[in-house]
Amino acid sequence: MGLTSNKVLALAVVAAVLLFVATVRLWPRLARRGARAVAGRVGLLLATQLSLFAAVGLAANNSFLFYGSWADLFGQQQDMGVVVDHAEGTHLRVVEKRKPEGVPGGARPATSGQIHKVVVSGERSGIDSPAYVYLPPEYFRAEHRDRTFPAAVVLTGYPGTAENLLKGLKYPSTAFEQARDGRTQPMILVMLRPTVAPPRDTECVDVPGGPRTETFFAEDLPKAVYETYRVGSKPRNWGIIGNSTGGYCALKIALHHPDRFSAGVGLSAYYKAAEDPTTGDLFHGDDRERKRADLLWSLDHLPQGRSSFLVTTSRQGEGNLKGTQAFVGKVKAPARVSSIVLDSGGHNFNTWRREIPPALEWLGGRLSPS
Repeated sequence: MGLTSNKVLALAVVAAVLLFVATVRLWPRLARRGARAVAGRVGLLLATQLSLFAAVGLAANNSFLFYGSWADLFGQQQDMGVVVDHAEGTHLRVVEKRKPEGVPGGARPATSGQIHKVVVSGERSGIDSPAYVYLPPEYFRAEHRDRTFPAAVVLTGYPGTAENLLKGLKYPSTAFEQARDGRTQPMILVMLRPTVAPPRDTECVDVPGGPRTETFFAEDLPKAVYETYRVGSKPRNWGIIGNSTGGYCALKIALHHPDRFSAGVGLSAYYKAAEDPTTGDLFHGDDRERKRADLLWSLDHLPQGRSSFLVTTSRQGEGNLKGTQAFVGKVKAPARVSSIVLDSGGHNFNTWRREIPPALEWLGGRLSPS
């Protein structure tokens, strides 16, 4: 059973309840003096406390998905699996196929869609990164076999895992429901974390002498996807969305590369590259690149393309309200900007789950399938 399995959580809750009952019932018997009685009391208290801690921890992890698996929790490397689709010279390898979680219907792709676990090999950046690709059910239907689909890159925060986007933030099931209900068009989602050189947080920067993360997201990733799937290669076919660090990256990539992406969504984004122990030296003294990584500076000093932006914040609970207002005020034609401002909402999954449905609807309205 996986770390995020409801069965694991249920077992932990049951164990905590049973140990609590056992403590209450056995306490009179263990109230005597002596080493065995004392050891019994200590053991019961310790076991009960650990079981309660485990149950609360599992419940919190299931809600916020800090860790996606047991291996992730214990810091172990996960094997990438066996390649099942591979062609010589390709820049994207499919290593697993499965039904999306939370999507009704059977396992037939034409009914529920399909998730591909892939490895993307960056031709220009030299970066290899795992990702998940959601293909909507329309992709597999005979009447759409000659149709191309719009695509959106979806980024989690730092140091999140790509599994957060599937389970905690529920992008595939949300996209499925919206397309089914006619609120947006069917889209292909390419889901991954911005940390392509773990554990380093590169802030989607081309680090001098280091990971060329911006090149990977702006050039390598779209190319690998449209070479493999029925996706167009023009800016109007591509959008990018993310939360927190992923939101900063989404806005940055759309702002700096309007020739690749026509729309960018920043959920609880910040607007200037972080520089701290997790990032290391991102710019190596290059002040121009440091300024360019400041989105507000870029809006003031660099040409604005025809990109559309959506930014989100809340009046209470978020620290990016002023930055978001400044971003909105600096976007000028031909670029366009929209916003979602909640009355209250913290920097967490609960807030982003409230923002993702309207954000995907907004994104779908600005992308073209061909």
